[in-house]
Amino acid sequence: MRVGYKLFAEGFGPREIVDQAVRAEAAGFDFVEVSDHFHPWLYSHGHSGFVWSMLAAVAERTERIQMATGVTCPTIRVHPAIVAQAAATTALLSEGRFVLGLGSGERLNEHVVGKGWPNASARQEMLREAIEIIRLLWSGGYHSYEGRHLALEDARVFDLPEEPPPIIVAAGGERSATMAAELGDGMFGTEPSRVLTGAYENNGGDGPLYCEVPLAWAPDEASALDAARETFRFGLTGWKVMSELPNPVNFEAATALITRDHMRDGLGFGPDPERHLAVIRQFAAAGYDHLCLVNSGPDPEGFFRFFEEELAEPVRALKRHDATS
Repeated sequence: MRVGYKLFAEGFGPREIVDQAVRAEAAGFDFVEVSDHFHPWLYSHGHSGFVWSMLAAVAERTERIQMATGVTCPTIRVHPAIVAQAAATTALLSEGRFVLGLGSGERLNEHVVGKGWPNASARQEMLREAIEIIRLLWSGGYHSYEGRHLALEDARVFDLPEEPPPIIVAAGGERSATMAAELGDGMFGTEPSRVLTGAYENNGGDGPLYCEVPLAWAPDEASALDAARETFRFGLTGWKVMSELPNPVNFEAATALITRDHMRDGLGFGPDPERHLAVIRQFAAAGYDHLCLVNSGPDPEGFFRFFEEELAEPVRALKRHDATS
């Protein structure tokens, strides 16, 4: 089992994000993952640094740990040609430690360039075209492409790694899981459900399966739940809402009535490692083999120590698809 740490770029400034990546490596994590956002989810988050700058700094300050975007939308705010170039450069700077996570995006980040927000079907079509463009550019030489939504004109990425970074495709349903199997090198999911992992595997997918596991460490349960509500209540709205609201103010309004008690379900919280492990096991049982731990607790350093002392060994012992681990 590979274990990662989510760098919450909406909640911390760029320098702190890089420092946390260094600390994650020291704590023994296998990879870090950072979102590619223009806006934070909530005003209270207060941050949203540029992902490619942070990844470059992480690459220079670490030696072993893998890094991934979780995830980049390569269709509206940033053209796939630019993503292809940025990912190739990051792979070179990290000496092969970079993984490109791709998804169809959220209005929250993509509407800012004034090109509108397509419906879900169009976004999936755009993602497919973007992946084709990125792989085309990574093959070397000059290329053009004319799709239904996206185009490329006489473009070449000059600095390419010997091996292109893996592309991990985010899936929120069976259709996107099938695309991940067809066009990706792995799949990224957020739910401990066999629906997504099964759709990926049943359509020929045999790559790594990444997921985010929601946790909140604190010395007491009340503090953990309060911090989880403050930081991650937006996640309770679900992807049908999360992909559609345009600004942090909308998420503030949509989550105003979410309470501490609402955060309990599906969240590992408090000081008891067994409560955290019970949630982590659900994702392993669903078939994920790259578990990215997301700490919404108030003390990142406390969580790193908690991982080192209580979680690292039992999490690494988990087996994919094993509900009894």
